[in-house]
Amino acid sequence: MSLARVFTRAQLGVSAPVVEVEVHLSGGLPAFQLVGLPEAAVRESKERVRSALINLGFDFPQRRITVNLAPADLPKEGGRYDLAIAVGILAASKQIPDDLLSQWEFIGELALSGELRRVTGVLPVAVGCQENQRKLCLPKCNQDEALLISRLEIAPAENLLQVCHLLCGQLPLPVQRSVAEGNPNGARILDLADVKGQFHAKRALEIAAAGGHHLLMSGSPGSGKSMLAARLASLLPELTEVERIESAAVYSVSGLETSTICAGIRPFRCPHHTASAVSLVGGGSYPQPGEISLAHNGVLFLDEVVEFPRKVLEVLREPLEAGSIHISRAAQKISFPARFQLVAAMNPCPCGYAQDASGRCHCSPEQVKRYQAKLSGPLLDRIDLHIQVQPVAAEDLLDIAKMTGSENSAQVASRVKHSVQRQIARQSCRNSHLQGAQLQQVCFLERQLRELLVRAATKLQLSARACTRVLKVSRSIADLEGCKQIQRKHLLEALSYRRQELPSV
Repeated sequence: MSLARVFTRAQLGVSAPVVEVEVHLSGGLPAFQLVGLPEAAVRESKERVRSALINLGFDFPQRRITVNLAPADLPKEGGRYDLAIAVGILAASKQIPDDLLSQWEFIGELALSGELRRVTGVLPVAVGCQENQRKLCLPKCNQDEALLISRLEIAPAENLLQVCHLLCGQLPLPVQRSVAEGNPNGARILDLADVKGQFHAKRALEIAAAGGHHLLMSGSPGSGKSMLAARLASLLPELTEVERIESAAVYSVSGLETSTICAGIRPFRCPHHTASAVSLVGGGSYPQPGEISLAHNGVLFLDEVVEFPRKVLEVLREPLEAGSIHISRAAQKISFPARFQLVAAMNPCPCGYAQDASGRCHCSPEQVKRYQAKLSGPLLDRIDLHIQVQPVAAEDLLDIAKMTGSENSAQVASRVKHSVQRQIARQSCRNSHLQGAQLQQVCFLERQLRELLVRAATKLQLSARACTRVLKVSRSIADLEGCKQIQRKHLLEALSYRRQELPSV
């Protein structure tokens, strides 16, 4: 019977469900029928496959060819099925043996010459192959993504002919046992020492990095808010192997370069304030990840946050709490990871100088109130640290001693790393992710401190969520100092980072 079965994988969000490519050759007039809910790019694969086989010297069967992509109710799109279809036709026509096909999965787009081209979403495919204990044959230009998955055998190929040699046992490709390694040529990390002064803001940045807390900075133009935010990535610990796979999978399905993720550098996304709600949370006819998912395990920086449309900012509420985003469409429902660290920067008023000591601001109180009201209370309630960034005086900015005396990112990152290690050893997560009984246990307060927090919450009119976030910040401050219990000074410092004034307690 002229029937062959080849395994490949589709793309569905950040997952890769298996697809069985069934190729059947039968009598009748020559025809090429492709079924299984293929989109336009998949239907066009028959022309790419035909030309590739002919140009490589294979015989294209002059028979009725039926290719079924199962399951039939799963939409198929893109050129990722080309290689599997070509291998299936060659196996069904007995031009290559089919005894090894059950051990392999194939993915790749074919050029008319038979060369293999890059496809998106290879990392989820590699994860699925490992779970099903199969080997993966893929384009050589995609091999770096697959190398993140340990205990997976891969065969990177440059063209279809090399794949056939692999299946025939002639001049076999080097089947590689992958090892997750960082790329030493990763992107350059900005140094905190470049920021002069701003010791209060740097302290808040260190606490945010240690506990994974959200941060809002308000200050006049040129005070250093954007510089500080850009250097947060240099304070964060490297991605773990699990985090690399999660973040790289999102980048992979988005068609973005994953080299910095593979190097362990956390994502840093900075969308423009003209971004739409869909570009932030993701979506489309076939849902794609948005900026919050691309910032998974990293930082989402919203510069000039009040210039974003309010309805765009409000879509951040649920992901900030849940750590994921669920997109529902008529045809399918997709979930994307979105556990990111939000850093926002804003001016205090329309002209930007309401907090400036120079007195240049001429905005009325009503203008200032209306401007700041663009950030809703529920969104502000979800941000752990609120600070004001004052401009640095010119004499301090140009002082040689102060220019060389500030801590660099490596020094601060070392304290952050030890703090994160304490958190993982104690509760298996960052402080910002504490919930329920675990939160009560880890952030336990003595009676005097509980009374202090009650008085502060009453005076500041803190919600239950805000009180919880104060506790988490207090725990992060204590971890930076290596203290087992939250002390009075830790709680007072955490309260000072709320947007309102600290009460007399």
